[in-house]
Amino acid sequence: QVQLLESGGGLVQAGGSLRLSCAASGRTFGTYAMGWFRQAPGKERELVARIVWSSGGTYYADSGKGRFTISRDTAKNTGYLQMNSLKPEDTAVYYCAAGSGPLTINQYRDQSKYDYWGQGTQVTVSS
Repeated sequence: QVQLLESGGGLVQAGGSLRLSCAASGRTFGTYAMGWFRQAPGKERELVARIVWSSGGTYYADSGKGRFTISRDTAKNTGYLQMNSLKPEDTAVYYCAAGSGPLTINQYRDQSKYDYWGQGTQVTVSS
């Protein structure tokens, strides 16, 4: 089992920045990749970005391109999502998720391919 704990969410004005953290504990050696997803009110949960744990290779969905940066610290078993130039439409609950195996690009957004999920952290961007 892997436990994921997100932190770093909060209320920020438009144009501001936040850095989300996702601390992994438990049987983390089985983690192949970590993804950040978000769910806005009334919308489906969507992929923001994904990182391969060992290589650091990254993938960004359209929602995360340009303003967000995903990273990880393997020594701390922690993943990060740096969010800059935040907009009101970025308001959502942000979740980190861990997957235990490689995926094709077409599978990155498939939430069923991720084995473990955090409880989520609220990000609210005011205009």
